[in-house]
Amino acid sequence: MKIIIEGAGEVGIHLAKMLASEANDITVIDQDQERLAKLAMTADVATIEGSLSSIPALKEANVEKADLFIAVNPVTHQDVNVVSALLAKKLGCKRVCARVDDEDYLLFENRYLFTEMGIDMLFYPERIAATEIIDSLKRTASTDSMDFARGKLQIAVFKLEDDSPLLDMTLNEFSNAMGQRDEELGFRIVAVSRGDETLMPEAQMKFKYHDLVFIITTREGINPIMSFLGKSNIEVNNLMILGATQIGSMVAKGLSKTLENIMVIDTDKAKCLDLSEKTDDNVLVINGDGRNSDFLLEHNIKDYDAFVAVTDNDEANILACVVAKKFGVPRTVAQVENLEYIQLAEDMGVDTVINKKLITAGKIFKMTLSNKVRFIKYMSGTQAEVLEYIVSPGSKITRAPLMDLNFPENAIIGGIIRGNEAFIAVGSTKIEAYDRVAVFALPDAVKDVDRMFR
Repeated sequence: MKIIIEGAGEVGIHLAKMLASEANDITVIDQDQERLAKLAMTADVATIEGSLSSIPALKEANVEKADLFIAVNPVTHQDVNVVSALLAKKLGCKRVCARVDDEDYLLFENRYLFTEMGIDMLFYPERIAATEIIDSLKRTASTDSMDFARGKLQIAVFKLEDDSPLLDMTLNEFSNAMGQRDEELGFRIVAVSRGDETLMPEAQMKFKYHDLVFIITTREGINPIMSFLGKSNIEVNNLMILGATQIGSMVAKGLSKTLENIMVIDTDKAKCLDLSEKTDDNVLVINGDGRNSDFLLEHNIKDYDAFVAVTDNDEANILACVVAKKFGVPRTVAQVENLEYIQLAEDMGVDTVINKKLITAGKIFKMTLSNKVRFIKYMSGTQAEVLEYIVSPGSKITRAPLMDLNFPENAIIGGIIRGNEAFIAVGSTKIEAYDRVAVFALPDAVKDVDRMFR
């Protein structure tokens, strides 16, 4: 697939590296030669130096032959991305998408206007990240989660601490302890993340300290697992947010109607004044240094149920969460943009790590696969992707039970939704047309999985 990315900022660079690794033909356009040179040294991509929305640069990149154009220019006003995408479409590119920073663009009635003009998708990374944080505060027993069909199937991620009953158990022993039989399977372990590795489950695999265990369950299956693991959801009523950034502001506004008390802390007085004028009375905005332990104690951090750190500094976010945890805050969430710091943050005890590049990448990557992919998401703490497919009549996946199909080795089908019924997949399961299927796959298997559903 021929893909053009305009904008070599953080999101653009991550997308370029990820999509290039999938054997795509990638060209990156940016006006900053230094950024392009750094990218060319680390990824197999072509680069073109050109100004924002440059028609000559688009033509030099052969936009008329491109399958996908992604406008992610890292500029203050991102209307330029919309203009770039429209130009790319008019010049002949098959599909185009654009990064925006205006929530009004994403309203249903307004998205239709952009679709009519020819833009296939708009995305707002900060809004996507804020939504992830809000969702994570509703399910506090796991480090990450996602739902299919409004919760009929759920993927939950559990970190194994030193008191976990799973430690040193094998997968078989865990299944037996839960009374699991194939004909009435209520859950399935789809992956284990250990250090920098993501492992596909094997019967004799032993669980180890600090493993991240990815489990898919039916709605009825989640409570027995949580009970066995000694996990329970924390009711969040009082929330402290470090950073009156775009993400912090959206989280505060999004939760102000449901939480009793929200405090937002930022060192920038202007940001604090602006946010305080735009939020409800139960949102208290404080100008101060939330990295200071004495400051946090002075503002009663021990009384809060959750602490969210979303400043523009990864190190500050991680360390602030560690401090909050030491003060007894049950739930911590950190925005971490440096991918190399994600594992570090988790090892230091941060409950949930949010990376807007990874979240956004899932939405873009979906456009490179078949139109049968309904949803794709990168789960925190793993290299793998979760995909949801709608099965086409006659596709390869429907031809035999799963045990008789040559399904890609580094992928696993977790669960199936058929009409109003949801169930966990086993070897004897035969997938039918129009089923919705949840798949967990490592990057090298995604294209092969996609072919099974065509």
